[in-house]
Amino acid sequence: MVNQELIQPKSIVVVGGSNTTSKPGGNCVRNLINGRYEGELYVVNPKETEVQGLKSYNHVSQIPPTDLAIIAIPAHLCLEAITVLAQEKGVKAFIMFTAGFGEETKEGGDLEKEIVRIVTESGASLLGPNCIGLLNRYHHSLFTLPIPEMDPMGVDMVSSSGGTCIFIMESSIRMGLRFNSVWSIGNGAQITVEDVLEYMDLNFNPETDSKIKLLYIESIKDPDKLLEHTSSLIRKGCRIAAIKSGTSESGSRAASSHTGAMANPDLAVEALFRKAGIVRCFSREELATVGAVFTLKELKGKNIAIVTHAGGPAVILTDALAKGGMEIPSLIGNPVAEDLKKKLLPGSAVSNPIDILGTGEPKHLATAIDYCEQKLDNVDGIAVIFGSPGLTRVYEAYDVLDQKMKTCSKPIYPILPSVSTAWDETDFFVKKGHVNFSDEVGLANALTLKLKTPRPLTNNLELKGVDIPSVRRIIDRIPESGYIAPKYVQELFKVAGIPMVEELVSSNWKEVKAFAAKAGFPVVAKVVGPVHKSDVGGVVLNIRSEKHLQIEFERLIQIPDATAVMIQPMLQGIELFAGAKYEEKFGHIVLCGLGGIFVEIFKDVASGLAPLATEEALSMIRSLRGYKVFTGARGQKGIDEHQFAKIIVHLSVLLRFATEIKELDINPLLATEKGIIAVDARVRVEK
Repeated sequence: MVNQELIQPKSIVVVGGSNTTSKPGGNCVRNLINGRYEGELYVVNPKETEVQGLKSYNHVSQIPPTDLAIIAIPAHLCLEAITVLAQEKGVKAFIMFTAGFGEETKEGGDLEKEIVRIVTESGASLLGPNCIGLLNRYHHSLFTLPIPEMDPMGVDMVSSSGGTCIFIMESSIRMGLRFNSVWSIGNGAQITVEDVLEYMDLNFNPETDSKIKLLYIESIKDPDKLLEHTSSLIRKGCRIAAIKSGTSESGSRAASSHTGAMANPDLAVEALFRKAGIVRCFSREELATVGAVFTLKELKGKNIAIVTHAGGPAVILTDALAKGGMEIPSLIGNPVAEDLKKKLLPGSAVSNPIDILGTGEPKHLATAIDYCEQKLDNVDGIAVIFGSPGLTRVYEAYDVLDQKMKTCSKPIYPILPSVSTAWDETDFFVKKGHVNFSDEVGLANALTLKLKTPRPLTNNLELKGVDIPSVRRIIDRIPESGYIAPKYVQELFKVAGIPMVEELVSSNWKEVKAFAAKAGFPVVAKVVGPVHKSDVGGVVLNIRSEKHLQIEFERLIQIPDATAVMIQPMLQGIELFAGAKYEEKFGHIVLCGLGGIFVEIFKDVASGLAPLATEEALSMIRSLRGYKVFTGARGQKGIDEHQFAKIIVHLSVLLRFATEIKELDINPLLATEKGIIAVDARVRVEK
């Protein structure tokens, strides 16, 4: 729980504060003093009478009543000190730098739990243990450096790891990011990442609060809580980017289905972030770069104009933006561009990139930006590459850029690569309140990540077309755990509104023969029983005669573990895939993609958390690398993506009300001329 005493304490005691600033307690006292903390500041250190100009108390029992206690003493001394502070001194907030608790030993974990009990029963907040502290505009209660520039509209950062938190700040400060607060969670014994986000959400003031949140998360303890408050903050106007580490361990777990093999904790995180609207990053530099993009004006389209005085970086940026799905609209033949060319130096190019040449002056930079802002309607944002040729200073050019960034309605992305040659000018520019993307590819990747992250939706269940009572009756009739019989799959899909091919499952040749005659040849025969039919030669396509069918029926029924043979009419179409798997704490992950035997080879799948809305399902489909197949690539007829999305939504609703389903594969879903139909499906339940 986060309370006001943790955010804005009127008094602070540093237990373990010292004159040695190379120690956590000593450096924290220095940070508090240098940060001009305005409340009462106390120190407890039995070996000192004065610490950095402050009176030092011998024991925590001697201090006046205090709001916030910072604990920087050995682990074995913490419980006694915290008990006195919480029960006798009225302390309502604790920050524990001390390590040696649950992150190290079972005994340490037991001690940590006892401390949490004492603190919680006293109605107090606890940040840590094993954290670097809390930094905000009211108090600098952390023991590390650097201390970034503080700004009410700066970034709020929440990090599971103290060390990673420091390194993210290093990258961010270099780019020009300012901070409103920095939270180091440590072990998260009481306050977790989710709790901080809950506090930010419930207390959010759109007029005074920062709208940028950067997260480094090692453990998602409550996915529902994280989803609720991040999506709520984003709907209120915030922008959130996050790294979730530690998702690769179980990626190669053995599984009995395509979905089980692919649906792992990493895809669960991917699905959660997409549903929330969180921009997912994979490195510290990437997180800082996305955060810097967040500080700029909103990009309202995908069209980028590149203004440069160096050709190479502009080409690199063009390639990176195009690869990420951004557009660099050609200006060849555009009369506005031709008019611009007359105002630039001879030899300048205006085809986009707009190259004002290495000898271009600040006035040429200003003119190019003005044309992009005022006269080129097919430009949504402007990337400006301007370094130093090493011959002249570029203060005047950066002054122009400063003014244009303040006055233009379109976002301008400054790429100032001369961080050595023009260090003074770049520093001058950043100190005016701007960010700098010294690497053009890093900027392109950040814009791509932002472009591909959908907005969060209201989580309304789309129940139309799914007969929920019938779903429950069928699930309740299933006798035992495991993969359910095909007849139950057929029944479930029928009441869930998922079209499925007509089929017969039988071990009786006469029944099989009669069904094939009625359905018409060609037909498909599949063994029933073995888990992976293809691996045992259990699927036969394009059977065109009764004699051929009899031969295959007799072979299939002899396969080990076979219980019956399934017969279906042979359909033609493009193979799609849909599936789902229950992931602990996250719920059901729904996957979709192109199907057939290649689903696990190419792994071109999109993930979402059930339940899904139609817009979410369409976003998943459109994020696939193979999406061009849906639009009719190379003259081929396309696929009805809206029907596919409807099936995905119905599947997610089925899972919402049939939580016993733990794995589900529909592979393939066949996109035929008459629509999309499930041809083969397997469902595993746990009763």
